[in-house]
Amino acid sequence: MTDPSSQPSLRPLRHNQWLILIAAFKMAQALLFIAIGVGARGLLHKDVSDVLGDLADHLHFNPESHFVNFFLEKAALIDDRLLRRISEAVFAYAGLGMIEAIGLYLEKVWAEYLTLAVTASFLPWEIFEVFRKLTWVRVSLLTINLFVFIYLLKLVTEKGRRQRDSSEEPPE
Repeated sequence: MTDPSSQPSLRPLRHNQWLILIAAFKMAQALLFIAIGVGARGLLHKDVSDVLGDLADHLHFNPESHFVNFFLEKAALIDDRLLRRISEAVFAYAGLGMIEAIGLYLEKVWAEYLTLAVTASFLPWEIFEVFRKLTWVRVSLLTINLFVFIYLLKLVTEKGRRQRDSSEEPPE
């Protein structure tokens, strides 16, 4: 018989629940952007203004509404070239989100740094948008992204501090 203390632990490794939650949020974002990209591709070779006009009729929006007319006028400016650009950008951002999500789920340090950098790069724009027009959706997204940024910054700095402290200890 072997000593049970010499056996490797069979307990599963505990994952960081916050990283998994952030990964799930990033994956949900990526899936949303994939859907937007597929929708943009589906509008290729179609008159976007007509498609949105039919949707407005189907949803029983007031055709005399200033908002509906403004929206349809802007939609008339969208051509196939712009739709391709939109879908490419959206698919690229969705790919980045999936990379972040998978890396965070696997608890890779590079994913923590990548997510920290991407989140930090969008915070000024999100803050500007909240001040430009205050809505609960914008405030919610800003709050979530601030939480993600602060949590990852704390996690990364603590890991760096632990690594630095362990490397400064003299060997015995």
